[in-house]
Amino acid sequence: MTNRWIGLTVDCVDVERVAGFWGALLDCPRLPARPGWVYLGRPDSPQPRLNFQPVTAAHHGKVRLHLDVGVDDIDQGIAQVMELGGTFTGERHDYDEGVVVVMADPEGHEFCLVQYY
Repeated sequence: MTNRWIGLTVDCVDVERVAGFWGALLDCPRLPARPGWVYLGRPDSPQPRLNFQPVTAAHHGKVRLHLDVGVDDIDQGIAQVMELGGTFTGERHDYDEGVVVVMADPEGHEFCLVQYY
């Protein structure tokens, strides 16, 4: 038996808004989905699919799993996230091999923008 990672599901109060943010940020098309859900990805892609699942209440507190999004230019990446409705948390880490900035999507799901040098 071979196990493989096929997707990541994000709980959202406003599925359309959050999925729209991630679709624009990652340039991922929508796939057919269950009613109320949004699936993002490409059917022929080796990348896991992103699933957006409707929930009735927003989550509060730190989530222990997050996405890392690679960017060519950290400042342009931050600007793009903010233009799409995301926020900068104020957390930035500079390392010899690059920089990591903690951002949040429109519902506050944290993720990292990563630029390697």
